[in-house]
Amino acid sequence: MLDSLMLNMDNAPLFFMDEIVFFRGLAIAWIVLAVAGFLALLWMPAPYGRYARRSWGPLLDSRLGWVLMEGPSAVLFGLFFLLAPRPWTATEIVLLVMWEAHYIHRAFIYPFRRGGPGHPMPASVVAMGLGFHAINGYLNGRWVFGLSGGYPNTWLTDPRFLAGAAIFLVGFVINKHADAILRRLRSAGPGYSIPAGGLYRWVSCPNYLGEIIEWIGWAVATWSLAGLTFAVWTFANLAPRALAHHRWYRRQFPDYPAGRRALIPGIC
Repeated sequence: MLDSLMLNMDNAPLFFMDEIVFFRGLAIAWIVLAVAGFLALLWMPAPYGRYARRSWGPLLDSRLGWVLMEGPSAVLFGLFFLLAPRPWTATEIVLLVMWEAHYIHRAFIYPFRRGGPGHPMPASVVAMGLGFHAINGYLNGRWVFGLSGGYPNTWLTDPRFLAGAAIFLVGFVINKHADAILRRLRSAGPGYSIPAGGLYRWVSCPNYLGEIIEWIGWAVATWSLAGLTFAVWTFANLAPRALAHHRWYRRQFPDYPAGRRALIPGIC
């Protein structure tokens, strides 16, 4: 996967070569930052949702916060698709649908359907989230529709794409089903209760597990350094939050199921 940036640049323009060098450096630095973020989040959960703190600055409405944070991924990826320097292939259209199926829902539908009033978000957290999704949208959109040289239609039958798309679909279904269970709980009344049903039987955060699986599938389907950075970042961000949620549930509810794990059934 890391060799996917080793392109044939014999006839490439100088600015394109310069962007390849920049792109590779940014992607590697992004992975290093993800590891640092993972360690920091193990110590202190990101201050939004149930962990929101006023010390992180002015608060925004949670719905607006979600749109501002997640929206850049949907918009940038779509722009790179529209500005692609060559005709689109069927493979690239499928990749666009996969990406936008997640992010149009996450940015423009989920915030207004999640149920309950939601916790206000610190503006600083929204700004960091916006920056993250802008970089992530650039890395993946620019790669798929530009720097990769193109994904031919034959890629649709490549075992890496088939396996990655199947993994992505499994994660997508897990994520959306878990979100639907949480939405019903929030709509039932104020306050927290113990989620039940689906993978909640085995783990506290199947919504996070599903999203991690999604982007592992994306990394395999695109077979790219850009996809790998996203998979690493997703795990680095959501695994510590799942552990924090699990500890919170156990403190909050004395009758919390003893056999339930935080993220991976039977493991952790």
